Amino acid sequence: MPNPTAAMLVIGDEILSGRTRDANMHYLAGELAQRGIDLLEVRIVSDQHDRIVGALNDLRAGHDHVFTSGGIGPTHDDITADAVAAAFGVGLDVRDDARAILAAHYQRTGLELNAARLRMARIPEGACLIDNPVSSAPGFSLGNVHVMAGVPAVFQAMVAALLPTLAAGAALYSQSLTIPRGEGEIAGELQALAAAHPDLSIGCYPFQRDGAYGANVVVRGADRAQVDAALVKLAEIFPEAVA
Repeated sequence: MPNPTAAMLVIGDEILSGRTRDANMHYLAGELAQRGIDLLEVRIVSDQHDRIVGALNDLRAGHDHVFTSGGIGPTHDDITADAVAAAFGVGLDVRDDARAILAAHYQRTGLELNAARLRMARIPEGACLIDNPVSSAPGFSLGNVHVMAGVPAVFQAMVAALLPTLAAGAALYSQSLTIPRGEGEIAGELQALAAAHPDLSIGCYPFQRDGAYGANVVVRGADRAQVDAALVKLAEIFPEAVA
């Protein structure tokens, strides 16, 4: 049975402008791989309502899960909740359980739950909340779309709360070898190895160090024995390779 598939939608002008480096995709990819959920696509869109809606509808139609990051804060440009509601054609309003979570948080911190902060309790109709143990403002899941914050510490906490609730697949096992040759010299052998192991993913990642060319070859798959066998074969073909 194939693994569940996933896409990620990163939302925010600050990513596209180069002012902020996205760390959430790297984190999510690693967590999904351990869970056996195959991340197949990542998109980045600006803080524009129609672009977010279009991307969401496209991605959720093609994948088992869509994970979003960014745009669920208290400011005017935090429009992800509005876009998700529009994509699903449902209402959006302050929800009592989300309001209660925020009220308790701001009471503990001695801050006012003002109108701006209350925006973070606006949840699309029919959604389930995602716990946020860092700053309390919840994310939410609607259908196969999981909406989380852009701040890395908060995003990671939400992912930790969400993933155990999702059906898992077969986690990928990986091994790698470093071959001190240019990829043009090893391409034929790698192609033959990939053809002999169609259930494995064999990636070649070239580098140049001190004027010398080389490649890191990574073998991934759900079957550990197959991965190990392919790596042994690779080491036999290229005895100069190092693990």
